[in-house]
Amino acid sequence: MNKEHRSNLVIGILLIILGGWFLAGQFFPELKEIINIETSWPLIIIGVGVFLLLLGLVIRAPGLAVPACIVGGIGGILYWQFSTSNWESWSYAWALIPGFVGVGVILARLLGDSSQGAYREGLRLILISLVLFVVFFLFLGGEGMLSEYWPILIILLGIWVFARAILRRK
Repeated sequence: MNKEHRSNLVIGILLIILGGWFLAGQFFPELKEIINIETSWPLIIIGVGVFLLLLGLVIRAPGLAVPACIVGGIGGILYWQFSTSNWESWSYAWALIPGFVGVGVILARLLGDSSQGAYREGLRLILISLVLFVVFFLFLGGEGMLSEYWPILIILLGIWVFARAILRRK
């Protein structure tokens, strides 16, 4: 069975399930309250990420783990923002997206992708993402925290530069 045939089977099954859900919602209106688009739309975005991951597993395309993690991660951010009404956090939360790519790269490697250095590159993206997130959070979202803890950032940066110089020499 080729990839196109398997992907068509998966898409067909998902469309049948989705159509069945909407049909059941017409006969049993209380089912519509379970998934209320006005309150649970971020979960739909997370669901699209899960769908991409499952599709990648079914058609044996581990590379789909990367867009699956990006979409699912953004859905997670939007779910948190919707739940807390903290939409201003997008000014620094966007910095997590490279980390989602890193998680996707590592997951793709675990699922069978043959990319050399995937673990190292994935971890590098996650580290860069976390550093960007902390820096932007301190400058844009953590009122007052920057004035107290900015020396720690300089110390951590120094440790990182020092460790890289030592490790490269060996």
